[in-house]
Amino acid sequence: MTARAALAGALSVALAAAPVAADCTRDAMIVFDGSASMGERGFDGGTARRIDEARSALARALPAAEGLRRVGLLTYGPGPEGSCDSVRLRFAPVPNATAPILEAIDRFQPLGMTPLTEAVRTAATALSPPATIVLLTDGNDTCDGAPCALGAALARDTPGLTVHVIGFGRTAETLAGDPLARGRGLDEAQIRCLADATGGLFAVAATVEDLTAALTETLGCPLIGWNENTPALANRGVEF
Repeated sequence: MTARAALAGALSVALAAAPVAADCTRDAMIVFDGSASMGERGFDGGTARRIDEARSALARALPAAEGLRRVGLLTYGPGPEGSCDSVRLRFAPVPNATAPILEAIDRFQPLGMTPLTEAVRTAATALSPPATIVLLTDGNDTCDGAPCALGAALARDTPGLTVHVIGFGRTAETLAGDPLARGRGLDEAQIRCLADATGGLFAVAATVEDLTAALTETLGCPLIGWNENTPALANRGVEF
């Protein structure tokens, strides 16, 4: 390929990606699951804890994202055992967010319940749309929250706010044949509706690689960083 052809190709890619790049500059808030279950082993048969796998995925995905947009962090858990009172805004979206996000997550140990509905609601109030929320959870709401009702309310009352949902684990359907896993697994219908209602993406990831890809898709610019080996997320449930 000649230098001129290469330059023309690069320009065409840049122009095609421009609308996506604009969306990538919106402020984003990561809503991170620090509940007790994140202290359990990961879903790929290894010995690493889920929270350590999530830390690893964030360390891989965030550096590219911070060059595009400001990112903030809100967590639920750690908290007292059995408590739902653990939602905490660590910081609003800031530039160069990789280091402060990883530092905040490195300091705590998973504990407490999963008030994900209240966590997303709190994140929404901390943002000025147009903005993006990326929810990372390994379980369903265990604090009597109603994610679908919240999704409908956000779509109605907060236009311009998009909620992406990454389920870190396995869905109940994929675990149906395992008698030891009865009653466990992500309830896709419960958490996916947050994404569906707000025009966000929903994905289920079971490994560090899957989780890194999902974070890259939701926090980055897929058209700019896309290659043939990168999983593409549609606005429907995708299990890597």
